[in-house]
Amino acid sequence: MNRPEGLPAAVPAAVPASHADALPRFRLPVRVYYQDTDAGGVVFHAAYLHFLERARTEFLRSLGFDIGRLAAEGVLFALNRLEMEFLRPARLDDALEVTAAVGHLGRTSARFVQTVELADGTVAMRATLSLVCVCATRFRPMGIPQDLRSALESWTLPAVGTAGPGPRPDNGTGSTG
Repeated sequence: MNRPEGLPAAVPAAVPASHADALPRFRLPVRVYYQDTDAGGVVFHAAYLHFLERARTEFLRSLGFDIGRLAAEGVLFALNRLEMEFLRPARLDDALEVTAAVGHLGRTSARFVQTVELADGTVAMRATLSLVCVCATRFRPMGIPQDLRSALESWTLPAVGTAGPGPRPDNGTGSTG
């Protein structure tokens, strides 16, 4: 699963200085279409999941990893946990940016930290998603392939408590540790 020849490694996009967590994040522009909205012209909550998935897929592609090829090689990622916080409405025809970064990289799982930002940089929605790497034939957890792990490491945010505001995991004890 090596990066294809001639494909450059992704370079962290610049983020506005006003962002307290100005750390490496993949950024994907997305336009809000009619199909993404409810009767009031506001983005329907489930449409955000499509935006997040698209950004993670393009993030991996920018690192040289096609999810179709990973699946053919027996590597899948299953959603284990999802937390979403809706902060501002996004509306029909808005130009958005969907970000993706790795909040934590474990042996068999990765926690992604993602946002959907309005054109002015305001965060409309933020999410934390935990994905488990599973074997495509047995659907049992497996180690994240080393070449993929290496590519993701440079996109991993600092430990909780140093990454600024944003969603934090809840381990059920009231602590985020």
